[in-house]
Amino acid sequence: MSRTRHARPAALVTAAVAALTLGACAPTMTATPYSPSDGTRVDVSDALRGVNLLVVAAEEGGEGAVQGALVNRTDGPLTFTLTVDGASPVRVPVPAAQTVTLGTDDGVDVVLDAVAKAPGSYLTATLEVAGTSQDFQLPVLDGTLPEYAGSLPRA
Repeated sequence: MSRTRHARPAALVTAAVAALTLGACAPTMTATPYSPSDGTRVDVSDALRGVNLLVVAAEEGGEGAVQGALVNRTDGPLTFTLTVDGASPVRVPVPAAQTVTLGTDDGVDVVLDAVAKAPGSYLTATLEVAGTSQDFQLPVLDGTLPEYAGSLPRA
């Protein structure tokens, strides 16, 4: 009986030490950049990025409203250029040390003249600013989800 009494606490201590050791080996996820929404994060540089970028379109071939934000953490104003397969490039000026939201009431309306793929697909896109560019996959959503229903381009 006394052997069992001593074995249980020792087993608990061993399990606790093992759990703490494994936990210390796991990466800290809060330090990893990610997109906390339906869109895509695009890091052009440490100071220039697109956040939660996506397109809302009713159908393939129609117009598409771009949603997300563009971040400029530099000392000067810059113009971001979004180039998407099948659409004319769009340019958005972003002041120094500012974030410009796209597709919101207090943001900038950015509309692609043509969306080359149906909702549920991804478009090949490039975000360029200050002579540096980054290719990425831009998700295409439709108005099925209530949060995007009001974002569809008006005919």
